[in-house]
Formats: sequence, structure tokens, C-alpha cells
Amino acid sequence: MACLSFTKLNASSSQWIAHQSFSQRRGSSSGRRVSVPIRAGGYSDELVLTAKSVASPGRGILAIDESNATCGKRLASIGLDNTETNRQAYRQLLLTTPGLGQYISGAILFEETLYQSTTDGKKFVDCLREAKIMPGIKVDKGLVPLPGSNNESWCQGLDGLASRSAEYYKQGARFAKWRTVVSIPCGPSALAVKEAAWGLARYAAISQDNGLVPIVEPEILLDGDHSIDRTLEVAEKVWSEVFFYLAENNVLFEGILLKPSMVTPGAEHKEKASPETIAKYTLKMLRRRVPPAVPGIMFLSGGQSEVEATLNLNAMNQSPNPWHVSFSYARALQNTVLKTWQGNPENVEAAQKALLVRAEANSLAQLGKYTDDGESDEAKKGMFVKGYTY
Repeated sequence: MACLSFTKLNASSSQWIAHQSFSQRRGSSSGRRVSVPIRAGGYSDELVLTAKSVASPGRGILAIDESNATCGKRLASIGLDNTETNRQAYRQLLLTTPGLGQYISGAILFEETLYQSTTDGKKFVDCLREAKIMPGIKVDKGLVPLPGSNNESWCQGLDGLASRSAEYYKQGARFAKWRTVVSIPCGPSALAVKEAAWGLARYAAISQDNGLVPIVEPEILLDGDHSIDRTLEVAEKVWSEVFFYLAENNVLFEGILLKPSMVTPGAEHKEKASPETIAKYTLKMLRRRVPPAVPGIMFLSGGQSEVEATLNLNAMNQSPNPWHVSFSYARALQNTVLKTWQGNPENVEAAQKALLVRAEANSLAQLGKYTDDGESDEAKKGMFVKGYTY
């Protein structure tokens, strides 16, 4: 209901909303400025510590929160059926990799995985804790068509989010992820941008109220033939709306993490941008829109090749930034791992070594020390899929 009522509310502009809220404060009977407290339930200190732990030097996030359907597509690519047993086996391979905590500070899990254990009966959450990796949880319920838009989507999942978040916290999760998307070929429409921003802000406030650090992720899709300048324009608009509504919802900025798309040309644009150009445009957008109070920027890879995603991250860390600039990669950490494993128990050790190779490469990129010398051809293959869905 919250998202539906918001759609009606936004028949007017965000400026109208801002005017109403601030005029009410000016009109208070005391005539004095009324301070609005930032609220995060009773978890403020813990949220700040959790966010700082995830945003720690040389480390980033392993995203393995694919839905069962999407995980099934990955398994099908190596000839495996989409069964809980196979999903559990693959995620056990990832989460029990020796030494992973040296490079990975957090792991985003799908709900099924949060409650699963290894074949020896050890909870995955406990495996992560022992490796000093913070367990996280995907909490959104996926994308559905947005009525009244240009064939765009909105993200559902606010109904029941508070009670689900409380249960996830009890199970051991300490941060959350909510992914919504913005499509440049579809506009994007003002309605879609505001819906994305409002949904993210409500999710963030609810997460913090239940002890979970929210990862704020409005993914600007790679689909399209637009220029990098057009991507920058849209990204600045999206993030300005997101931070407006985060503030309106009293979200504690020190207790959030961001998961933005890098500012790149559309996947079908005639000219490909260099890592240096992508870094220049992306950091320009972030400096214009993201307060330094935010502890960490954890980029998504969005269909870039494993090497591309690492090179671009490395280029952004060639000089100091106001925030920890790192990674939250799924395919860009897992692609070679999956192909090495092939569902064969005898290949588990080799697949885990492949994961460490990619994790270490991105750790070096977070520190600005990565080079692509010796990278395999497989790691350089792009993974963009038009219209890709999780």
C-alpha cells in the first residue's frame, strides 16, 4: 500500500513535497527552528559499526543473492538441475572458501541460503562469522510493471518488511539489500525515478529500525546505445531523488552503504569508454550527489567482464576518495568459479582457488594496486545480457 499511495502523491513534484514539509516547520507555534532527529531505532551505534566493518580497506562484498530461478539459470549453464541440493552445494563451495575473509567483508544471501547449513550441519551464517565476513540478506520481492510509466518497473516488498527484517536479524543477518532499476531507453520517466527513490528510502528506514544496514541500490541498466554523458545526467537525477527521500525518511547516512552502477556508455553505444574515463565520470557523479557521511560505495558490475569491473574499480582508487570505494559483485566474482566447478566435487578446490583469484584482484583494485597482467581470456569476456533479470 505504501508504494501505491506514493504513486498518487507524486502527481505533484518533489519540490511541492519539500515545500509542504518545511513550511509546516516554519509555521510551528513556537516560531523556532524545529530539529528533526535522525532515527534508526535503538541500533544507531551498531549500524555505524556494521557499515564500517563492511567498508574496510582491501575488502568488498560477494553477492550470491540470486533468486532460485536465476541461480537455476547459472546451474543450467553447466548442465545441473535447479534443485535445492545443487544450489546448496554451489553456495557451500563459495561460503566455505578458505581465506575468503581476507578479501571479502560481506556476503549478500538469498533467503534460502540464510537458513541453510553445510552438508556437515554447520550454518552458513556461522561459516561467515568465523571468516569475519558479515552476513547480509536480499529483502526485496522483485520487479513488476509500473502502471502509468514508459514500460518501466518498480520494486515490491515493503509489505511485511519490518517483520521479515526482524527475523533476518535474529538469524544473523546484519545488512540488507534492495535492488530497483532505472532504464535509460525507457526515459526514464519522472514517475519511475521517484518510485525507485521512495521505495529505497522506505526500505532503508525500515531496515535500520530493525538493526540491518541497508544497501541502497538503484541500478541504472547498461541497456541502450546512449552516451556516457547521458548516463551521467540520469545518474545525477536518480541519486538526487534518492538522497532527498532518504533524508525525508530520517535515514542515518552513517549507517547505510550504496551499490551504484558505474557511469558508462550504454552497452550498445558505438564507442567504448576507458577505465580512466569511467572513473572520471563516476567519481564526478558521486562527488556531486553523495555526502561524505556515507561510509562505503560498493559498486555493482552490471554485466561487465570480470576484468573490466576490476580495472574500472582500480581506476577509481588512484587517489583518495571521501568514502570507501569498493565492490559488491556477483557475476564478476562467480563466472570463472562456476565454469571451473562444473558441478563436480573433485573440482571444488580448484573452483575455490578461482574465487580467491578474483577476490584478491578486486581487493587490490580497492587499494588502487591492480594490474591485469596474466588475466585469462575467460575473465575478459563480457557478461552483458540485454533485459537481464535477477
